Amino acid sequence: VSRPAKGEALDALLDSIDVPKGWTGLTDPETGKPIELSQEELEVLRRIQMNEVPEEGYDPYPATIEYFTSKTEVMPLSAAPEPKRRFVPSKHEAKRVMKIVRAIREGRILPYKPPQEGDEEDPDVKRYDIWANEVPRPDHAMNIPAPKVPPPGYDESYHPPPEYLPDQSEKEAWEEADEEDKSKEYLPTDHDALRKVPGYDRFLKEKFERCLDLYLAPRVRRSKLNIDPESLLPKLPSPDELRPFPTKCQTLFRGHEGRVRSLAIDPSGDWLASGGDDGIVRVWELLSGRQVWQIKLGDDEAVNVVRWRPGTDAFILSAAVGEDIFLMIPQPKDPDTETISRETLDAGWGYAASGKSNGATKKEVAAQWTRPGGRLEDNGVIVKISLRKTVKVISWHRRGEYFSTVSPQGQTSAVAIHTLSKHLTQLPFRRLKGLPQSAQFHPSKPIFFVATQRMIRSYDLSKQELLKIIQPGARWISSFDLHPGGDNLIVGSYDRRLLWHDLDLSVRPYKTLRYHKKAIRAVKFHQGGLPLFADASDDGSLQIFHGKVVGDLMENATIVPLKVLRGHQVKKELGVLDVDWHPRDPWCVSAGADGTCRLWV
Repeated sequence: VSRPAKGEALDALLDSIDVPKGWTGLTDPETGKPIELSQEELEVLRRIQMNEVPEEGYDPYPATIEYFTSKTEVMPLSAAPEPKRRFVPSKHEAKRVMKIVRAIREGRILPYKPPQEGDEEDPDVKRYDIWANEVPRPDHAMNIPAPKVPPPGYDESYHPPPEYLPDQSEKEAWEEADEEDKSKEYLPTDHDALRKVPGYDRFLKEKFERCLDLYLAPRVRRSKLNIDPESLLPKLPSPDELRPFPTKCQTLFRGHEGRVRSLAIDPSGDWLASGGDDGIVRVWELLSGRQVWQIKLGDDEAVNVVRWRPGTDAFILSAAVGEDIFLMIPQPKDPDTETISRETLDAGWGYAASGKSNGATKKEVAAQWTRPGGRLEDNGVIVKISLRKTVKVISWHRRGEYFSTVSPQGQTSAVAIHTLSKHLTQLPFRRLKGLPQSAQFHPSKPIFFVATQRMIRSYDLSKQELLKIIQPGARWISSFDLHPGGDNLIVGSYDRRLLWHDLDLSVRPYKTLRYHKKAIRAVKFHQGGLPLFADASDDGSLQIFHGKVVGDLMENATIVPLKVLRGHQVKKELGVLDVDWHPRDPWCVSAGADGTCRLWV
């Protein structure tokens, strides 16, 4: 029994059979031979089966041939003159017209009359006319007529000027925008003629909204107040009535190389101390501008700040150079003053020695109090205090027993309070929020103010607690100063603002003054009883203000700008770096980046 052939064998058999090209399997009945078709004939058969045109390349939809041209011929078909009968009235037309006239006279032809409306209203349907009883209202003060529609503009014309037509990008933006965001309900369109203008698709909607506006829109009469703008401004006194205040430059102090960073007038008002980038502290005679004493404290570092010790009993000057603070006695006025000044500075050496022998703590000391020795001690420098970071601010207590220093990069040791009689340094803050900028003692109370970049915090030293956080709102505070009364302070910022704070009123500024074009570097109150304060800016100018503070709590402070003092040159984007007042007279001194100091009277 033979096995049946599998699929693979069948496929191999079919592949072995050679089918001739063009074989169809059909036989011609006349000849009996197999019919072989060419490839073109097979393609024709396929086209017939698919209901396609048998002929290849045949176009069933050829382009239309214009047998008659669309151009208008200028020459007529015939040049013969017009016949006379075209200008003579026709007798046939006259007979027909007379026939129609006789028919109208006899009544056989009636004129056209519009058909009467035969539609009767449905009695069940009630219609109301809201304007049926509308009568013109008499003129009345409270009668507000409806607003009129504004006249159309050029963009609403059917043929507007080209500058009113939008381009393609504006059309697309208008079409993609929401209905609420479109500034106009239409888009200006250009048409060649008025007959080509299509109907307005929003006509009914606009009329409907107009009717709603006339009927439903409420109208309120608002009485216009005729107010003089000048009456809204506060009535300030004239600057001539607020004299005396500095108006001109009296003395020019030259000698520093580079910028003068700081200056201060001594409590007696006779001497001026200054320090700058050259590392030299100079003492000048205030009225004459003569230099009477100098000492070089730093070779590579600048003198950042100089401050006199309050009180006229001693003649002590403090200066900060880098991480060191120097306490010195410049050329004394008399031997008795020099003796008292040396005793004041030397009183702490014995206390420091006894404190170390009795039992010193193992903690790291906040500062080292030493004698400078050598050349400095021979020239009047008595004490050298070494801190951990660069000192930028020195502020004395009113009694002259304590002074504070600020090292912005010091972190935990940024703010330090030093006791002069004990040669002792304390760090009151373990951790301070923000980068400290300045610090000051209250003029009459045991309160200590510390300014960071954005806030000013006041602390009670006796209770050792936080009293208040003052928020000037400035981006970066540069300096601040307290009023001699202690209830007001001014803040200067690097963002060109001068802020007056009333501590009893609010933690926010009472007044913000913007008169400078560049950063404010220093601010200062007059401490001698005159209602004056000043600020120094990088634009090379000083602004003098009148700031009157009264004891009445119901009356606010009076702030009046008085004078702009110009004279310092701006060097490398820096102008006036420091300012100080005379202890008694309405004089002020300023330190500039141009290497000069000026006395303004």
